[in-house]
Amino acid sequence: MATTSIDRNAKQFVLTVQDYALFAFRAFRNLFTPPVYWTDFLLQSDIIGVGSLVIVVLSGFFTGCVLALQSAATLEAFGATSVTGRFVALSMIRELGPVLTGIMVSGRNASSMASELGSMVVTEQIDAMRALGVDPMRKLVTPRIFACISMLFFLTILANACGILGGAAVTVFLNHQNATQYFSMAWESLRLRDILQGLVKPLFFGYIIASIGCFNGMKTTGGTEGVGRSTIQAVVWSSVLIIFADYLISQVMLSLF
Repeated sequence: MATTSIDRNAKQFVLTVQDYALFAFRAFRNLFTPPVYWTDFLLQSDIIGVGSLVIVVLSGFFTGCVLALQSAATLEAFGATSVTGRFVALSMIRELGPVLTGIMVSGRNASSMASELGSMVVTEQIDAMRALGVDPMRKLVTPRIFACISMLFFLTILANACGILGGAAVTVFLNHQNATQYFSMAWESLRLRDILQGLVKPLFFGYIIASIGCFNGMKTTGGTEGVGRSTIQAVVWSSVLIIFADYLISQVMLSLF
């Protein structure tokens, strides 16, 4: 009985991965072919970008504060507190900024995409769109993916800036160090490869968040209870895949540079 259950779950997992791969490929292809629903794109950009602004700013700022606080306490033992700005800037831009922004946006928007599309599936609105000759992938999925990729890119830049400012606030007002030294160390330590690594990741993370959220929403079954399951799965899998993709991208970028 246990073996049969494991076998069934394994087959279901493989089929789900296959369905998602086909779904993600079709959604990616639609990004570069007409028609493009610009009104829906702008609406989703407002929901994803402006709606996530507060949590991204706060999470970025306080992450920078924590980085400065912890790094200064560690570096003080070596008499190297002057490099706090370098530590905060590199940590935020290369890793923490993109990953934290991705996870925050995932928790807020992957769940909303899954629940919204799942409700449309349950109430047969998707079937009605197909009956009217409208492709749900182009109308509902593609604008969300395009908007999520675009907005996550700019939100990550904002989170990085807020993180560096948060580190500066702790360094200057709590650790009583020189602000000019902090910002000069942060600026001088950055290289093109660090900036590229921090700006490439949001493009992949945005695609993961939107595709996972839309996929779980479009595959919803079982009524309103199924909508809840889809929402949970969207948040869990998008967060896990963001961390996994972060490792892969970091490995590739480090090998390139």
